[in-house]
Amino acid sequence: MADFKELDPLLHSQLRLAIMSLLMSVESAEFVYIKEKTGATAGNLSVQLDKLATAGYIGVSKEFKGKKPLTTCSITKRGIEAFEKYVESLKTYFKN
Repeated sequence: MADFKELDPLLHSQLRLAIMSLLMSVESAEFVYIKEKTGATAGNLSVQLDKLATAGYIGVSKEFKGKKPLTTCSITKRGIEAFEKYVESLKTYFKN
């Protein structure tokens, strides 16, 4: 029987994994863009971004663009390492 590596429970959520995958491919992304790409509700996305930020996997910057709030997210070095480890662990499930 193969040795399966434990999957990071924080990244094993469909929405959090989608957010991390998206942020791996861009320098940063605005909240609205992430919301559109993931199909998440604003409330759920906010909760999941907060969980990822608390873990140190992403950075969240909040500012104003004119009078509108602008939230921008980017993946951190720790987040990149966690994502890459998750992908490598996932691969152990596909080996014979």
